[in-house]
Formats: sequence, C-alpha cells, structure tokens
Amino acid sequence: MRYFLTIAAIFLSFSSLHAQLDDPELDKVRLSWQLISTFYVDSVDTHQMAEEAISAMLEKLDPHSVYIPAEEVEAMNEPLDGNFEGIGIEFMILKDTLTVVATIPGGPSEKVGLMAGDRIVEIDGKNVAGIGLSNSDVFDMLRGPKGSDVKVKVLRNAQLLDFTIERDKIPIFSLEAAYLMTEKTGYVKIARFAQSTHQEFVDALKGLKKKGIEHLVLDLRGNGGGYLKAALDIADEFISGESLLLYTDGMAIPRSEYHSRSGQLWEKGNLVVLIDEGSASASEIVAGAVQDWDRGVIMGRRSFGKGLVQRPFSLPDGAEIRLTIAKYYTPSGRSIQKSYNEGSEEYHKEIYERFQHGEMMHSDSIHMPDSLIFSTLRDKRSVFGGGGIMPDIFIPMDTAYYTPYYRDLVASGSVNRAVMDYLDEYRDEWMEKFNSFEDFNNRFEVTDTFIDQLTQRAAGSGVELQEDQLETSMVWLKLQVKALIARNLWSTSEYYQTLNPALPFFETVLDLIEDQRQYLNVFKNGN
Repeated sequence: MRYFLTIAAIFLSFSSLHAQLDDPELDKVRLSWQLISTFYVDSVDTHQMAEEAISAMLEKLDPHSVYIPAEEVEAMNEPLDGNFEGIGIEFMILKDTLTVVATIPGGPSEKVGLMAGDRIVEIDGKNVAGIGLSNSDVFDMLRGPKGSDVKVKVLRNAQLLDFTIERDKIPIFSLEAAYLMTEKTGYVKIARFAQSTHQEFVDALKGLKKKGIEHLVLDLRGNGGGYLKAALDIADEFISGESLLLYTDGMAIPRSEYHSRSGQLWEKGNLVVLIDEGSASASEIVAGAVQDWDRGVIMGRRSFGKGLVQRPFSLPDGAEIRLTIAKYYTPSGRSIQKSYNEGSEEYHKEIYERFQHGEMMHSDSIHMPDSLIFSTLRDKRSVFGGGGIMPDIFIPMDTAYYTPYYRDLVASGSVNRAVMDYLDEYRDEWMEKFNSFEDFNNRFEVTDTFIDQLTQRAAGSGVELQEDQLETSMVWLKLQVKALIARNLWSTSEYYQTLNPALPFFETVLDLIEDQRQYLNVFKNGN
C-alpha cells in the first residue's frame, strides 16, 4: 500500500511541477537568460552560467540541498554504493612516491602479490615517482572498467618488480571493526551507512554471537550518515515487534512511516551506542530509535543535528540535484534538525561554537529549550529534539594528550612516513616474531629511538621539536604509531583494538554495559 501511495505522491509532485512551469517568476528567469545570451557584450559560457545559477538557488534553501556536476556524481556516490572498479589498494603519496598502505582482501592487487609498503614507480610504462603526483592522478591511472589491465612497476626492498593487474569490482567496506572487548562484550564500528552496511553488520554480529557475547557496543562516532534504508535496517536489528522506527514528512511528500520487524538479531541483550558531534543523519536515526524505545544507552556527546531527507534528481547531462524534500522524525516525534536560518556558513560553524562554549567538556554547558522536550516511549524519560541526539551519559572530549605539536606531527604526514619506513625495515622480522595480533598487542612497544628519528625528520619538514608538548603527547603518540603498524600488518579492526582500550571512557563503557543493575538504572533514573 505504501508503494502505491508513494507513486501517487510522485505523480502529484510532477503534476504540480508542470503547473509551476507557467510561473511568472520563471518567465523572468527565462527572459534574463535570453537577454544575457543574446545581447551581452562578450561571449558567455552558458554551461557555467547554468551551473552557477542552479547552485545559487539551492544555497538559498538549506545547507544540504546541493548541485553536483556530472563529472563528480560517480565519485560522490562511490562511498555509498559500496564498490568501484579498480585494482584494490589503499595508498598514500609519501616523499612524492605512490606507496601501497594496504591491499583490499580478495582484490586484484592482493591476488597478484602486491604488498603493503610497495612503492609504485611506473604505471603502464609511465614514470610516476617524483613528478608531483596527486590523489586524483592516481585515481585516473589506476581505476578503470572491470576486466581491463594495468601494468605497474614497484620498488620492494631495493628490487624492481613488474605486475599486471586485471581491474575488478572493489568493495568499499563501511564496517571498520568488529571484535571482542571482553569475553561477553562485542564491539562494532560503522564508518558510514552504504548499500552493503546491513549485510556487513549482520555478518559481524553473527560472528560475535558465536563467540558468546551478551552485550554489544555500537560505535557511530564520526559517522556522517548515508543511506536511509541502511540505517533503518540496522535499527531494526535492535527493536522488537512492529515498532515505529522513523517517519518522514514534507510539504509535497506525504508522511511515510517505517516500522521494525520481529525476530531480528539483537532484540535482547545490553546495548550501548556511542555518538559524538560527527555523528549525523543516518547515525542519528539509529541512535534516536534506540533511545526513544529505551532499547539501549546512548553515550558520548550531542550529535550533529541533521534531520533532513534528500532525494537525488538527475539532470539531462548526468548532473544531479540533491534536494531536501522532507524532514525525518524519531519515534517520539522529535525532529533533530538544528537551525539553519542564519545561512550555510553559520550552520557549519555551529560545531566549533559548541567547543567555544564548553559543551564538549561539560554537560551543564548544553542548553536546550523546554519546548523541545519529548518523552521516550517505554520509560517516559525526557529527551530533546531540535539539535541532534542528546546522549543519556555524557562523555567529555579527551584533550589531555592533544598538543599543537602532536597535531602538526600528524598533519605534516611525518608520522605516516615514519611508520611506513619502520615497516619497510622490520616487517619480516615482526611477522616472524609475533605469531598473532594478540601477541603483537601484548609485547610490542614503540622505542624511544623511533620517536627521536620521527621528531628529527619532522624538524626537517618544518615541524620544530617542542619537548614539553612531546612529553605530554608521548603515550598517545606511541600508541598511535603502534595502531598504525597493527592496521598495516592486519586490518582496520586491529587498529581500533589497539587504540580503544587507552581511551579513558572505554572503561566507563565496559563498567556500564557489563553491570546489569547499573545499566538498568540509566532507564529507571532517567540519567
């Protein structure tokens, strides 16, 4: 039934659109276009004029309605479509040289024997070392249609090796980590909501359940959103019965409701969802549904506050308009969209203003009007709308180790370059010495000698040593280096397994989720 209502709504929308073509304001635009293109003193690039005019109109609406030129549509869709066609590597440009950071498991590069740390010096007979290569250059040369070949020459341990790689469909994984935090608690981190996200999540959760987990931590920090359907499918795994997960409503688009199905994977068992100011849109849909049904505890900081629904409309030349057509509302009726009345620039600066006002450090610095208070659906706890999802338990931003010197070390690329050189020298030795990630994680330590070499190289790149700041950041810097090595030797999941236990609030997460009485008190007391 909903399908036919949607078709009817679209038909009515296009009927309305046809009627608007006779709008006198549109006639003014047409006449202005004709006057400019006919009588203007110089020649006019009408393609550019059209694109700028469309962009200018959309800028007057909201910060999320955008125009995407034809040549950028495919690249914009790739992270959400879940795949692209290429050779399957993660890369960095270090010392003006294209360096393989990792090969994608099962991809074409892994199959022919490319390895992390390889320096690609030629592509299809063309030298690519020391020529000022950019990321877009690499995409242009290495991506291409499935079944086509690309020849690369790589430098490995002072030897030049030739490979012919047949391009293929390369998956873009949206689930970055899944592992056991303890014997009874599983951890899953989702970076974005793409076409493949739900299946990735199901596979990961089934694997964790086989290991006997009773509690689950879902990490959505920094997840900027993605496909609505993927978010609803994830939320459905947590909420039982035919419960309302979300509804959308717009002036030209009638209300649509989305409900859960019974019998999903994690309808019971303690659940904690981690969010922060980088969690937006689809992430907020999941967190909002979990919170409104009192299904789990939301921990972290107030989320971004994007509650607008965009629909892509293709233009004749392949360009696309992503137009906001509705707002979405959580099950309790909350719109979590923050205000955008002051314009796009102020809208995006709002996150920085939260930091300036102390909201990232102190929960009592958050001020929301009483008019935006709603009640959860089971326990009748107070929750807020109109500016993101407010967590049940606040976690301040940890800046204890973050110094300007550490920031400059990372931003300059010095850390990544040093890690790749470190791996070049010791990779084989480490793979022989450590028989598993657990063994590596327990016994490996970053040496002071490495840090000295890192800071010396950074000074050569203009990042002058600040000894007091280095001392403040030392523990975190060494841990970051260790995590980068773990990612290179194993995967992104091991990267988070290395870093997460050192984050102060992770102890709080574990204490809460594994203590049933403390967990239930969150709902009972409305904390």
